[in-house]
Amino acid sequence: MGRKIFKEKILIIDFGSQVTKLIARRVRDLGVFSEIITAKNISKIKDYNYVKGIILSGGPATVTKKNHQKVPKEIFFKNIPILGICYGLQLIANLFGGSIKASKKKREFGRAILHKKKKSLLIKNFFNENNKSVWMSHQDAVTKLPKGFKVIASTNKSKLTIIENTQKKIYGIQFHPEVTHTEKGKEIFKNFLFSICLIKKKWQVTSEKNRIINNIKHTVKNDKVVCALSGGVDSSVVALLINKAIGKNLVCIMVDTGLMRKNEFKYSYRIFKKRYKLNVKLINASKLYFKKLKNINDPEKKRKIIGNLFIKIFEKEAKKHKGIKYLAQGTLYPDVIESRSATGSQSSKIKSHHNVGGLPKNMNLKLIEPLKEFFKDEVRILGKSVGLLDNIRNKHPFPGPGLAIRIIGQINPQKVKILQEADHIFINELKKHNLYHKIWQAYAGLLPMKTVGVMGDSRTYEYTCLLRAVTSEDGMTADYFNFPKNFFDIIANKIVNGVPGINRVVYDITSKPPSTIELE
Repeated sequence: MGRKIFKEKILIIDFGSQVTKLIARRVRDLGVFSEIITAKNISKIKDYNYVKGIILSGGPATVTKKNHQKVPKEIFFKNIPILGICYGLQLIANLFGGSIKASKKKREFGRAILHKKKKSLLIKNFFNENNKSVWMSHQDAVTKLPKGFKVIASTNKSKLTIIENTQKKIYGIQFHPEVTHTEKGKEIFKNFLFSICLIKKKWQVTSEKNRIINNIKHTVKNDKVVCALSGGVDSSVVALLINKAIGKNLVCIMVDTGLMRKNEFKYSYRIFKKRYKLNVKLINASKLYFKKLKNINDPEKKRKIIGNLFIKIFEKEAKKHKGIKYLAQGTLYPDVIESRSATGSQSSKIKSHHNVGGLPKNMNLKLIEPLKEFFKDEVRILGKSVGLLDNIRNKHPFPGPGLAIRIIGQINPQKVKILQEADHIFINELKKHNLYHKIWQAYAGLLPMKTVGVMGDSRTYEYTCLLRAVTSEDGMTADYFNFPKNFFDIIANKIVNGVPGINRVVYDITSKPPSTIELE
């Protein structure tokens, strides 16, 4: 959708890692524009004058197989600095005559201690004394150093963890500096960008606003756009961006699925109608959603049903307005990468999102997804630049399928009502105790089993409420929030006493990975 306004860039070649986008994120955080492409698309690059550095990502492939993913060898002779991460390191070693072997004894998953062997521009300010905790995720290992390279750092299992060839400006690291689990991983990128690539800081999120608006104008022209407006951060920012691009040619539709949080739709509708003067239409489709979801247990089926119904409602509404050819959605990059590879690489699918993998194959509307290359915190910054209210802009993420994926198993209006009340209490208590903005995402979920309880002198047999609260930078990895015990005492008491149908409260303390943030 249009040309990038920054010509100088770092090129990231994606080999299918689930965290490739985090590399782009780290580069952007340092004020440098980055672009992700696949190895297949390298041949399409005609002008390397503005490519100041190349990063090769990790991935699920192995260079020990004959038909492994490759890059043209000529890119290593263009005098452009190159950094290979994980699979990228192994690819470099393989191309320059090193050896790589798959070994259960050599594999490393999780934290590893890195030992410094030599000085290097790449590791400036990275080490604390001589050791460093880094995050590994590999089974193959480089066992023979390629000619012309030096060893910079090692772990006990991987002797060639950081290697370099300063003459050719080629660097390789086995660990993942892009994930938050690697201490001071940002220093690796900082050193690569500014000490090795010699690129300057010229990019910032707010400057993307004009590019997005111009792209929308160029794409849509005189046609109309229907926007799926939920009142969450993403769809709100999309609506305001498109409104600035095409004004009255935007039609916003708010579909009440019956699966939203308590009172959220009424508030959002009023704000966008009165404050932002958007052309908003509210459709109550809750009965239809409950009918379609009746007796459905499988989470993927839920997502598909919600996605299909979502599009049908919009297509039906679009027919009432002449000239509508586009459907706008607030899809973010984590949605895309978990549903399918956004770049055509081999990253594995984790789940369908209602606005990505949950959409039917044959749609009458073309999709516009202005935010699909952005992370949540970047979208919040964009939101501020278009005047979005802070209490909407700083909302926790909320899934497109709504409470349907926070109720394990079958869904009905009674369960939704129970969960809405529990969730309302939880979120309000977080705000009351000044905890809401310390947490990336929090919610209540409803588990499918009932348990025995005692209230007064009576036996109860009611549902279990699960609470989830996580800290994260970008939603790709997350850890549970460590509440003080007195908060658990308060919240459990309020939910059990205030919500008929719940007699037990539990707290989810798993991280992402291995869990996802949402339940389904």
